[in-house]
Amino acid sequence: MDGIVTDVAVGVKRGSDELLSGSVLSSPNSNMSSMVVTANGNDSKKFKGEDKMDGAPSRVLHIRKLPGEVTETEVIALGLPFGKVTNILMLKGKNQRAQAVLQAVTAVQTANTPLSGTTVSESAVTPAQSPVLRIIIDNMYYPVTLDVLHQIFSKFGAVLKIITFTKNNQFQALLQYGDPVNAQQAKLALDGQNIYNACCTLRIDFSKLVNLNVKYNNDKSRDYTRPDLPSGDGQPALDPAIAAAFAKETSLLGLPVAAVPGALSPLAIPNAAAAAAAAAAGRVGMPGVSAGGNTVLLVSNLNEEMVTPQSLFTLFGVYGDVQRVKILYNKKDSALIQMADGNQSQLAMNHLNGQKMYGKIIRVTLSKHQTVQLPREGLDDQGLTKDFGNSPLHRFKKPGSKNFQNIFPPSATLHLSNIPPSVAEEDLRTLFANTGGTVKAFKFFQRDHKMALLQMATVEEAIQALIDLHNYNLGENHHLRVSFSKSTI
Repeated sequence: MDGIVTDVAVGVKRGSDELLSGSVLSSPNSNMSSMVVTANGNDSKKFKGEDKMDGAPSRVLHIRKLPGEVTETEVIALGLPFGKVTNILMLKGKNQRAQAVLQAVTAVQTANTPLSGTTVSESAVTPAQSPVLRIIIDNMYYPVTLDVLHQIFSKFGAVLKIITFTKNNQFQALLQYGDPVNAQQAKLALDGQNIYNACCTLRIDFSKLVNLNVKYNNDKSRDYTRPDLPSGDGQPALDPAIAAAFAKETSLLGLPVAAVPGALSPLAIPNAAAAAAAAAAGRVGMPGVSAGGNTVLLVSNLNEEMVTPQSLFTLFGVYGDVQRVKILYNKKDSALIQMADGNQSQLAMNHLNGQKMYGKIIRVTLSKHQTVQLPREGLDDQGLTKDFGNSPLHRFKKPGSKNFQNIFPPSATLHLSNIPPSVAEEDLRTLFANTGGTVKAFKFFQRDHKMALLQMATVEEAIQALIDLHNYNLGENHHLRVSFSKSTI
């Protein structure tokens, strides 16, 4: 389905025993918490017995005006949040497959409903009935944060724990519900759906684990039942406001969780919201602001004696893949910067507007231009325009890159990576001090000396150091990678 369907018609049906050839009467669960669904995708044809509808309470719902491409899984998922679906009749020749889907759901529901006087041991839960889901994000063009996952999956039940990680260059997560039935419902409704339009596809399976052991509450893992857990050494600390809101079912994007689309998929969170999700990773709010399709930024109040296309490419490249940069010939304190898409331009504008670069507070706004024009062939523009479209230094070109998970506002603390074994702490302190700032603190990661945190005296000094030293050749075929960090030393 290509979006959220808002004009589906639902009516109560009489004569359920006739509609389903006695299947309702033979159902072992005859209470009103169970339901039977009939679905008709062709609104021009009336279903037999439709005129007899009098609105009397019934377990049978007749759903009309469904799109032609709707699947049985999606129709079943419509009913799951409200009770057990005992049967379904698709009036489009798909009923045999629909029954197979329904049987799979019923098997899980039945297996997780203990008989009177019996108990189900946690160790006896099989992988198909685990409360833990393994989630893989394919085509991850925009960042998917732990909070975004919590927002989406909370629609199907209380999410207890989430662990995120990268494996085989793919962003993955383990997510634990309190009840295996909730996990089944979420998998049924969300598997194969897109978080954002045309990208960030959810691939969901049951994990062999039945319980997650979360040691830290930070941007990579979260135990919603234990807000007292530490943030962990070298890990971004959890915002106290987030910890205080653990028990609240509040959407990341400012909507009630119940309003987040789930059963009717794709999730169809607009691409413009991807910038909000990325900003949320850096705890920078962007209420109601969207860049749309505008990819070009106007940057003003630049230090015209110091600024270059390369320095703008490096700084703005922290928040997106810069395609072109043009410093204006007749106004050299201003520049046009073209990003790869409108969400990246929005993200860069929100993070960099008002920051100090080369001693001046820069202003970043959306430009009226749709593209940055290159100079005509043979025309010398004094190196003020540069095309970076094929640059190997783009941070976000590779789908599923870890860089999507590490987008933060400018800060005095820098994250360094790709450090060769021969480079010591003192070497790096000296290197960064030579950018004109003061190194206040330094710390190698405990288990991996290829990475480190380095804190400058001010955010402005950190911005300068990043511009000067990102991609700096440290020898041994190692080019230093520099980005902003949320951590402090």
